Amino acid sequence: MNLSLSPNNDRKLQKNIMTEQTIFAHVSETGESGFAVQIDVSGHTLKGDEPVDAGGSNLGPSPYDMLTAALGECTAMTVRWYARQHAYPLEKVEVKLSHHKEGMQDIFKKEVILHGEELTEEQRSRLVAIAAKCPVHKTITSSPVIETMAG
Repeated sequence: MNLSLSPNNDRKLQKNIMTEQTIFAHVSETGESGFAVQIDVSGHTLKGDEPVDAGGSNLGPSPYDMLTAALGECTAMTVRWYARQHAYPLEKVEVKLSHHKEGMQDIFKKEVILHGEELTEEQRSRLVAIAAKCPVHKTITSSPVIETMAG
């Protein structure tokens, strides 16, 4: 499958990586600290909390930690998927990220590290370009709809 970086093929990439299934999560306070929560999602149980300086006990990643990590996870998986589809000799991908706010603007920075001595410069360029096409990146940069209701 030859996926160029056109908008039409970006949608194909997103559909191939992100299924159209609905994801359900349940988050509930644990009482272990002022903000500690248990997160149950897709058969996994995680713990979240705020850092001590924000009133938590740092028992797990904060919401922005999780968002930043989700962006990195999706980026690495998307790069790996694309490399497999094109038989690129990618040995390993790493993503280093940071997130901060400037006023009301969220700033995410991603550094994509590609391991593979046999990768050509063209392949490296394509993989870095595709890193900006991961579904979580697209979700963050789009205008998602969030519906909140009483339960």
